[in-house]
Amino acid sequence: MQPMYYIGLDVHKRKISYCVKDSSGKIHTEGSIAATRVDLDHWMKKLPQPWSAAMEATMFTGWIYDHLKPHAATVKVAHPLMLRAIAAAKKKNDRIDAGKICDCLRCDFLPESYMASTAIRERRRTLRYRNLLVRQMVQMKIKTGALLMEAGVSYNKQRLHKAGYFRELLATNPDIDEGLCSLLRLCRETVVRLGKTESALVRSLERDSLLVERVERLMTIPAVGPITALTWAVEVGDVQRFSSIKKAVSYCGLCGAEKSSGNTVQRTPLSKQRNKHLQTTLIEAAKMAPRYSPQLAMLYDQEKQKGNANRATLAVARKLVAYLMAVDRGQRNFQLAETRSTIAA
Repeated sequence: MQPMYYIGLDVHKRKISYCVKDSSGKIHTEGSIAATRVDLDHWMKKLPQPWSAAMEATMFTGWIYDHLKPHAATVKVAHPLMLRAIAAAKKKNDRIDAGKICDCLRCDFLPESYMASTAIRERRRTLRYRNLLVRQMVQMKIKTGALLMEAGVSYNKQRLHKAGYFRELLATNPDIDEGLCSLLRLCRETVVRLGKTESALVRSLERDSLLVERVERLMTIPAVGPITALTWAVEVGDVQRFSSIKKAVSYCGLCGAEKSSGNTVQRTPLSKQRNKHLQTTLIEAAKMAPRYSPQLAMLYDQEKQKGNANRATLAVARKLVAYLMAVDRGQRNFQLAETRSTIAA
C-alpha cells in the first residue's frame, strides 16, 4: 500500500502557496506557483503519488477544486471561519498557512465545508447574477423618482414605471427640461433592458433539465414561487447534507447564536454565519406566505400575538424551511396532513 501525501494550499488571486507532507509530518516540498491552469498542470506532474489536497474556501476555490479533483485521491475545502479559529497564531504568512492547512488535513482535523457539484455551482452563479440585475433595476427606479423630485416635478408614484404613463409624463409636463428628459429616458431604457435580461435568466433556469422536476415539486408548497424554489435548489445543492431541520434553519440564517455559561443562556440576534441569498429569499417569501396558506396565516397570527411582527415572519420562514426539506427529501409534491399542520409522512 502506497503512503499518502498531504498538500495544503493557500489560494490567492495570482499565487498559490503549497506545502506537501508525508503521513509522519515531514515536509516533502513547499513553495508557490502562479494561479493558472497551465502552472497547476506542470506542478501536478511533479507531485508524489497518491496525494490529497485541502484549501480554504474563497472566491477562487471553485475552479481550482474542479481542476485538481480528477488527479487527486481527495480534494477538500475548509470552512474559513472555523479554520481561522483552529490555526490562529501570532505569526502568519502564506507559507505558514499552507503548512497549517496541510497539518489539519493530515491529522483529519480539517473543518470541511460542503462543496456543491460543478453543475449546481454554474447555475448558482447564474441565479446570483440575476439577483445583481434586480438590485440594479431597483436602484435605477429609485434614481428616476429622485431626478423628478430634484426638479420639483409632481408624478404618480404607483404609475411612474408604467410605459404609457412615463411617456405621457415626459411629453406633457412643462417642468421637465431637455437635459432632465434625456436622463429620465436613459434610466427607463436601463430598467427595461435589465428587466428583459433578468426574465431571460429566470426562464433559462426554470427550463434547465437538472432543475425542472425539482423546482416543480417545490412550487407545490404554498407561497413558494419560482425564485424561492430556484434559490433553494441551487443554494442548498444536496438536501441530504442536512441531518435535521434545525441545521437547515441555521444554514438559512433564521435563528440566532446561543451563548451559554452555567445557568445563563443568552440568545443573540440573527447570526451572520448564514447563506445570505437563502435568508433574504425565505424572509421575503414568509412575508407573503400568510396570504396563500391558512396554516401559515394561523402560525403568523399566533406568533404576532406575542408582540413582534418580525418574530412572526421568522416563524413562518422556519416553517417554510421544514416544508422545503420534506418535499425535497421525499421527492414528491407537497401534501398537508389532515390532522396536523405538517407534511404528510
